[in-house]
Amino acid sequence: MIKIGLTGWGDHPELYVSTAKERLQDYSSHFPIVELDASFYAIQPLKNTLKWLKETPDNFQFVVKAYQGITGHLRGESPFNSPKEMFEIYRQSVIPFKEEGKLSMVLVQFPPWFQCVKENVDYLLRIREELRDFEVAIEFRHQSWYASELKNRTIDFLKTHSFHHSVCDEPQVGQGCIPLVPIATTDKVLVRLHGRNTYGWINPGNNEKWREVRYLYDYNKEELSAIKKHCEQLEKQAKEVVVLFNNNSGGHAAKNAKAFQQMLGIEFKGLSPKQLDLFEGGI
Repeated sequence: MIKIGLTGWGDHPELYVSTAKERLQDYSSHFPIVELDASFYAIQPLKNTLKWLKETPDNFQFVVKAYQGITGHLRGESPFNSPKEMFEIYRQSVIPFKEEGKLSMVLVQFPPWFQCVKENVDYLLRIREELRDFEVAIEFRHQSWYASELKNRTIDFLKTHSFHHSVCDEPQVGQGCIPLVPIATTDKVLVRLHGRNTYGWINPGNNEKWREVRYLYDYNKEELSAIKKHCEQLEKQAKEVVVLFNNNSGGHAAKNAKAFQQMLGIEFKGLSPKQLDLFEGGI
């Protein structure tokens, strides 16, 4: 089974037919899964979670990103008294998704400086223990995890500790990125498509709009066809392949995702009833 979605539901105007408050409902009329990005920036209050759960169909799924204090991205002082408190509050924020049957996985995306060294391997073991009640996907951003002498050990480690593998498509421009490694380590695998904007990846700028630069990319048919082959390969290894388009900057993600869905000949069941045929013709 291949599920297709986007990283976030708020930046895709072509999907919306309602007010801003109903964007998730509109989104869920097109795709069966979404990545929840807000949980990276702040651990979400229960009222937000309950609203999102209420707005989505029964079989809708969320990939919930781990809080930045967990992944090592946080700059400045932590709002929590201790790591123990941080993990506990984060766990409590994710439980409602699981109880409703709408949690696909927790995504722990590490920064480019998280290298393959013993202390970081030990931290992965702590992640596994702290989030033992949840399905967890690991996404690396430093090439050392996939160096020729370590790649097999990385994959075996993920398998041994029941971590889903996050397979990424992104520019290959130095140590702060990873190659596309189409290997599933469990019965579920995550594929995140960040685009191939090499210049933007190297020179994202230092202002608050750096994401708009880095993820500005429009996949063409040939590129999507190659990704399709990788996903079909992964489908032979795992029961479920979750594909998320993260090239949101220029409004290309939804269009690319729809074209990709057409290439695969997939029709999603149980969507919200607001579906509109806005994407006929593909790319």
